Amino acid sequence: MLNNIKAVLFDLDGTLVESMSMWGDIDVDYLKKFHIPVPEGLQKAIEGLSMYQTAVYFKENFAIEDSLENIMDEWNRMAYKKYTTEIPLKPGVRAFLDVLKSKNIPCGIATSNSRILTEAILKSHQVENYFSVMVTGDEITNGKPDPEVYLEAARKLGVAPEHCLVFEDIPFGIMAGKRAGMTVCAVEDDYSMNDMEEKIRLADFYIKSYEELL
Repeated sequence: MLNNIKAVLFDLDGTLVESMSMWGDIDVDYLKKFHIPVPEGLQKAIEGLSMYQTAVYFKENFAIEDSLENIMDEWNRMAYKKYTTEIPLKPGVRAFLDVLKSKNIPCGIATSNSRILTEAILKSHQVENYFSVMVTGDEITNGKPDPEVYLEAARKLGVAPEHCLVFEDIPFGIMAGKRAGMTVCAVEDDYSMNDMEEKIRLADFYIKSYEELL
């Protein structure tokens, strides 16, 4: 899998950390403040969107009067404690990062999540120093499946897309990596188990756990 690979890019939620189900709970709690029930299919509708795009979606579809900045600030506040105290790394992540470090392969983060939460959870698990660059959802215009976040991460690393390996957990993320011209490995996650066949079809590789790569 690492043949001809000069950089490895990771999505965050559902790929490096076990956090996807938490966001559904936050959506419920957030909309409850406005006495709005969560519509069926909400998580699918916002899958892959950057935090800014998701805030736009909420504001337009639920008539939220708060500013986009206030919406995002509230989500960050609601998620911060969970990101720093509750959400675990996926099994084998740290050991695989050590493997990449031993091979002098630089790593980057390319996530739709916010910088504040991304930095918080990486620091809480003491893995932030494994990553040379970080591109987050509050720094890009287009969310996944647009390839922008991966192309920007590769640009910052100074590595051509065709020499980048991406790890992703949802179909839109896999599509983003492929559209960037990169090799993509799909990662199994409970949240996207129903999408397993699509993930296998879209990706170049599929792993149930990083422990398979050790």
